[in-house]
Amino acid sequence: MSLYLTLTIIITEWRTKYRRDMNSRDNEAKARAVDSLLNFETVKYYNAESYEVNRFNDAILKYQVGDFVLFGTYIIQLYTPLNWFGTYYRMIQSSFIDMENMFELFNEEQEVKDEVNAGDLRFRSGRIEFENVHFSYMDGREILQDVSFSVMPGQTLALVGPSGSGKSTIIRLLFRFYDVWGGCIRIDGQDIAKVTQASLRAHIGVVPQDTVLFNDSICNNIRYGRGAASDEEVRQAARAADIHERIVSFPEGYETQVGERGLKLSGGEKQRVAIARTILKGPQIILLDEATSALDTETERNIQGSLAKVCANRTTIVVAHRLSTIVNADQILVLKDGRIVERGRHEELLQKGGVYAGMWQQQQAGDASDSDTESKDRSSEKLPAAPRKGP
Repeated sequence: MSLYLTLTIIITEWRTKYRRDMNSRDNEAKARAVDSLLNFETVKYYNAESYEVNRFNDAILKYQVGDFVLFGTYIIQLYTPLNWFGTYYRMIQSSFIDMENMFELFNEEQEVKDEVNAGDLRFRSGRIEFENVHFSYMDGREILQDVSFSVMPGQTLALVGPSGSGKSTIIRLLFRFYDVWGGCIRIDGQDIAKVTQASLRAHIGVVPQDTVLFNDSICNNIRYGRGAASDEEVRQAARAADIHERIVSFPEGYETQVGERGLKLSGGEKQRVAIARTILKGPQIILLDEATSALDTETERNIQGSLAKVCANRTTIVVAHRLSTIVNADQILVLKDGRIVERGRHEELLQKGGVYAGMWQQQQAGDASDSDTESKDRSSEKLPAAPRKGP
């Protein structure tokens, strides 16, 4: 009995480290799965589905049971059911009931599918055309109504308008998160519904409003734009996005962990990482979905220079919140209730005195009001009185 207790204690203490390692691997596998599912939009932006599957598969392989434990488990499973047949029967029955929802998930139809024998997008110059596009997320409320426009290669198109007018929907349709209900979207004359999603998205880079970073190092977050990129290419992309100097100032440099969804970085830093990621991908078409609207004015101005480098000589579509950021756009579309109500360059739209001119005046008045308030706050601050000398 003493020998049995002694061996039990020794062996139990010996296997503790393996138990800890198993828990660590289990947590890592679950973290990989949750991280990739939460950030599904970013995964699709960079065609990284297979990359995420491989990462999760590697984590599962590290967690798998050893041969000795497997042998012991088989022996237990051989004898125990004979003694506990009723218990196992109830467990199996309960498991099948619990799996019903999973089977229902397997029966879900994919909304956006590639056509049978669909070919790859043959990119030539980057001309984008929307022809009489109609779209709705649900029956009864049409988001886009007969939208038509074209963007010439290398030009910048800006989309402005109130919330709910369909600006971000145009971005999602071009990236083919959804298929149009009517009309057609073409790139270089090819209907994007007739080419593979992977080939389409390989030519498009997106800088979203809400930048999503994985709980990983800054280097790997930038490398997400192109998984095969070298460390030097990652650094070059960071320099182009004007964040290299900031990264090297961190104690761990490019190996700095950003935390879940990038919470350890400021808004401007996260946005520059997203820009660097897109630069590394090297797309010919750039989509900016209100990429700076969540930032303060000073940070926005600094990041505009980085965005200008990304968009140079590339076909670009910008969803703009602040009109001052798109005054140099080659074409501006003003959307309202899913329709294009005005189009033209900045100066032309101001001369028309229509919806765009009203939005411009409203924003200018708001900026002037903010400046006046700031000036009054500064002037109201009183300096402390100087100490008196003598009696």
